[in-house]
Amino acid sequence: MAREQKMITVVHCAMLGEELPALDKPPFPGSLGQRVFNDISRYAYKMWSERATLLINHYGLNMADPRAQEFLFQQMEEFLFEGGGSNPAAGGPPAKGAPSK
Repeated sequence: MAREQKMITVVHCAMLGEELPALDKPPFPGSLGQRVFNDISRYAYKMWSERATLLINHYGLNMADPRAQEFLFQQMEEFLFEGGGSNPAAGGPPAKGAPSK
């Protein structure tokens, strides 16, 4: 029985600086989702997903709140493309909703 071979698409990951397996599809609609799809590897996006969970829990974000969504997208962009993002362990404001910088 022949085994199906799957082509793995690679991307030069903007965060990790290497050619790595790409995401299968944009993680969400819009220009940022397309940018993540084009420039971020599966590994880096998994790292972001873990970081996002940490931020949501630390700040008690309500993801139905547009301010919380905006904050998380801002953190995603900083984490994936600028090597940053706020560090909850460093003691940011434990405010409900989107914390202001």
